[in-house]
Amino acid sequence: MAEFSWETRGPLDRALVTGRHGAQGDAGVSLTEIRDFDLVQVMARRGKAGEMAEAAQVRFGVAGPETPKAVGTADATLIWSGPDQFMVLSKGGKHTMESLAPVFASCASLSDQSHARVLISISGAKARAMLAKLSSIDLHSDVFGVGAAAATSMDHTSVTLWRGADRDGQVVFNLLVFATFAESLWHTMLDSAAEYGVAIGHSVEL
Repeated sequence: MAEFSWETRGPLDRALVTGRHGAQGDAGVSLTEIRDFDLVQVMARRGKAGEMAEAAQVRFGVAGPETPKAVGTADATLIWSGPDQFMVLSKGGKHTMESLAPVFASCASLSDQSHARVLISISGAKARAMLAKLSSIDLHSDVFGVGAAAATSMDHTSVTLWRGADRDGQVVFNLLVFATFAESLWHTMLDSAAEYGVAIGHSVEL
């Protein structure tokens, strides 16, 4: 009988090649895959949005965002994902499906998205210009400031996009995409950023 061995591979394992891509010189865009995170979607049951907000306040010290934005806490980020729902992004097993289930048992339904989504950090002087090729959202700082979020599409692919804190004086955007579409969107972003030069990496840090 033939023996089979299974190798666990991430959605971007074939596509992500660390190093430089596109135009030479200083990279205008950095693309980084962030791995090993917990992601739980919290969706209020009918008539329970207020109770869900109170439960989130007790757990995280802040209520889940009611408008398109991302709210950082001491050990998690709460990201608006639609009316009366948000996602909890964290690391280190602090806010897993199992640990959050008792918190929201009476008011919300939970869905573990930890292995269903790919998280990509997009930064650099030309990050906004690259994203503008793929999205119709106005990403100017006056409109889409730090903490702003959107459930939108990029190149016909559904994504959750939010702006993180600037890093080394450069704008930072974070993007969650369904794992099955991640490789296709990754190649699209590489092509869109090639003229600016791209630095590619992967990290386990949020």
